Amino acid sequence: MNFEEELNRAIDQITDSRTREAMRYSLLAGGKRIRPSLLFLALKGYGKDEAEGLPFAIALEMIHTYSLIHDDLPAMDNDDLRRGRPTCHRQFDEATAILAGDGLLTYAFTMASGADVPAEKKVKCISILAEMAGPDGMVYGQTLDMAEDSTYDFEALKKVHKYKTGCLLSAPLMMAAVLADQEDAVVEHWHEIGDTIGLAFQVQDDILDVLETPEQLGKSNSDERNEKVTSVSLLGLDKAEQLMDSLYEESEKEIEEVRGFEGKELVDLIQGIATRKK
Repeated sequence: MNFEEELNRAIDQITDSRTREAMRYSLLAGGKRIRPSLLFLALKGYGKDEAEGLPFAIALEMIHTYSLIHDDLPAMDNDDLRRGRPTCHRQFDEATAILAGDGLLTYAFTMASGADVPAEKKVKCISILAEMAGPDGMVYGQTLDMAEDSTYDFEALKKVHKYKTGCLLSAPLMMAAVLADQEDAVVEHWHEIGDTIGLAFQVQDDILDVLETPEQLGKSNSDERNEKVTSVSLLGLDKAEQLMDSLYEESEKEIEEVRGFEGKELVDLIQGIATRKK
């Protein structure tokens, strides 16, 4: 299975328009495909066919890409560079970028609804997607991020990361558990693991913003330009690096302890993420 081809094929099914091409431009700009990979490897760890999760993996990547398009807009972080290319609103225009984000978000649920799985599982997975991406999930995290003020401390920043980043990293793990017939308590445990990975991932982003140039990262460093609070500004570089390492190690340990789950490949993925440079 070539995931890039599957993404492109999904976009091809949409009526031709400038918005469709803006959707394609951002969706196929590269990216690490971490969320789909988490879903596929979690399914594999449960002995399930990865293809069963494909529609949900496509939906996840579409939702993630929509969030990046909107996050880059002038009303948000006002970034010019994403994945080594001009951001969507710079390549097209602001109105088209908004529509492209809207299109990806809504089309994601069209893709998810077409999954060839039992109705009960499909509804649960779609509910997880909606909750993790919506006003009690990622959107809430973005709301908290935009409301940053001088009273911000690390606990407040952790809350932002839990929702803005952690929710969409939890979703693939939770959906894999649903597709693998796991109980609600196990699904919730995967939610917690995703939160830990999300915090580690965002602390790592803050560290990379300090250590790498925008050209190396392939994206603008708007946090510095906008004087936003980060893990490094609050903890210092050394403590931030120690925290990142401990969080990734914690998530790996938790994965290895999940009953009835073969976690080696998923842990290998986490270890690869922990050493990324962008």
